Amino acid sequence: MNYRHIYHAGNFADVFKHAVLALMLERLRVKPTPFFVFDSHAGLGRYDLASEPALKTSEWEGGVVRMLAAVARGAAPSGLQGYLAALAALNGGESGALGDRIRWYPGSPWLTRSLMRPGDRLVLAEAHPEDALSLSRLFAGDSQVAVHRQDGYGGLKAYLPPRERRGLVLIDPPYEDGDEAARSVAGLAVAHRRWATGIYALWYPIKERAWVWRLHEALIATGIPRMLAFELTLWPEGDWRRLGGCGMVVINPPWQLDSALAELLPWLHGALGTGAGGVRMEWLASEAGPKV
Repeated sequence: MNYRHIYHAGNFADVFKHAVLALMLERLRVKPTPFFVFDSHAGLGRYDLASEPALKTSEWEGGVVRMLAAVARGAAPSGLQGYLAALAALNGGESGALGDRIRWYPGSPWLTRSLMRPGDRLVLAEAHPEDALSLSRLFAGDSQVAVHRQDGYGGLKAYLPPRERRGLVLIDPPYEDGDEAARSVAGLAVAHRRWATGIYALWYPIKERAWVWRLHEALIATGIPRMLAFELTLWPEGDWRRLGGCGMVVINPPWQLDSALAELLPWLHGALGTGAGGVRMEWLASEAGPKV
């Protein structure tokens, strides 16, 4: 309840997470039938990088600003275009032409809404009272967006399965509590039983490799098939002074997502990188079930 993402908005982890989210939403847009999105830890929806909290940390300088500078230097991968378009639309510029001129950063709710079509639907859960109020005001009067002040894990039961047959669930907790990973895995297991054909994306931080192994092992133990894990690290792992990287596990990934990530992730590492770290991708579970 105390976590405020405004202090971290637009950092390298946001760039990774939102570039991938936009890529998956673009895949959902290919088919004409409506899709549904549930965001379990929605935050503010959009972030003012000129605000006092954002300027206090200025993490966006090493994230979205650095990424945009790389875009200005040369061609970005095609998989980045939806994310760039959302950034440009929010900041009054043209896609790929912002340079470092950015004030507003789109959180996952704003990014998702910008890529929805008439008929698509977005449900947002946010437990922090101030952020939930801001989120409600941001989408007031929007019939395609519903905002709920509640625990996001409860939403995995309340809003699934959706009436739409297609869609995506984003689980992006702050990992402030020691049991957050366990809650995420348990929530995913419940959600998958209720809606086995949905796309699920779980973001996670990387500070300690052993913690990531335990998370992956717990996910594999659920028996859920079709789980793809991929990561971006920028600093040597085990450096407890900072977030060394981040990753995502996607259940039921859209068609050819792994191929698109094979192009996108190395580019992001080069754009955001410090000369350390790298990218990795592996299937935790195949079509038939866990490999391990």
